[in-house]
Amino acid sequence: MIKKILFGSGALIAIGVAYLSLAPVPIDPVSWQPLSDEGHVGVFAPNTELANLSLIAVGESIGPEDVTVLNGMLYATSQTGDITRIDPNTKTVSVVANTGGVPLGIEAHDSVIYIADAHKGLLSLTPDGTLKTLTDTVDGSPILYADDLDVSDDGVIYFSDASTKFGAKANGKTMAASLLEIMESRGTGRVLAFNLRTQQTSVIADGLVFPNGVAMHPDGSVLVNETGRYRVLKIDPANGRMTDWIVNMPGFPDNINRGPEGTFFVGLISPRSAWLDENAAKPNMRKVAMRLPPSMRPQAQHYGHIVQLDAGGNVLRTFQDPTGAYHDATGAIVHEGILYVTSLHETDLAYRTYPELN
Repeated sequence: MIKKILFGSGALIAIGVAYLSLAPVPIDPVSWQPLSDEGHVGVFAPNTELANLSLIAVGESIGPEDVTVLNGMLYATSQTGDITRIDPNTKTVSVVANTGGVPLGIEAHDSVIYIADAHKGLLSLTPDGTLKTLTDTVDGSPILYADDLDVSDDGVIYFSDASTKFGAKANGKTMAASLLEIMESRGTGRVLAFNLRTQQTSVIADGLVFPNGVAMHPDGSVLVNETGRYRVLKIDPANGRMTDWIVNMPGFPDNINRGPEGTFFVGLISPRSAWLDENAAKPNMRKVAMRLPPSMRPQAQHYGHIVQLDAGGNVLRTFQDPTGAYHDATGAIVHEGILYVTSLHETDLAYRTYPELN
């Protein structure tokens, strides 16, 4: 009997080892070497400036991922497809459109709202409520994960296509697709440009590991958060040349938005994963992790963190909540002296008074 039990246990162990070693996974990871994670020290030292936020309920429009301002009103995206209009004075919320997809990034320009929809591509919403797809392909290649955008003064919309392999729609949820792109780390994301005058779409940069937030720099270049590399890149749209703007951040940068006095806000949606850094040079270990049940894989941590930087990429200050009470904070904007904080999964838009820079 004991022999049978031992034989059966050995067989189960062998099957388990074979599964963890050989079962197919959706990623084909590559080796890379991150800079050492210095954590929350120096300019990133912990504080509680993002704790005890006030909230505006957005109802069933879950996840106000990004927000913009048009004619004194706030407009927010959502995981449910809704574009909501929020009166900052009365705190009333109304749904003005539904994209039928997952709108993530949003910007207002010349009375038109532009939307990066992870399922639909680049969209526009006019004052009369007309929703239109501006582009969902480039050079015959489908845009699988439109993420964030900004609009230049000369009418070019720059936006990120976070992964050309792991589409948001094909993988069920935006978060699931982002994790696949980052775990693989091969760099299939790109930054695109849509010219409002010519209606043409072009690629200005590629080979990025989950390019995410996008913002125009005063010198005409494009700032792009490369989430999977813990950095923000500065891209020359004329030739695609990329330089580091800020590197080795203590978390995964999500949105980047223009702020007051020529500053920028970058949201770190989660602190860096020690496991992911330790296994950056071990593709096979990352494959093993993908064979585990989702609950046993490395998990994102709740830690609220908004970084304010100047035009040179220097950290001016941070707003943090180590408890992460407002989950998955993605970024922030300032409107009429109020700092509005966005989230990927919350059912509220958060806000607090914006303290002026000294």
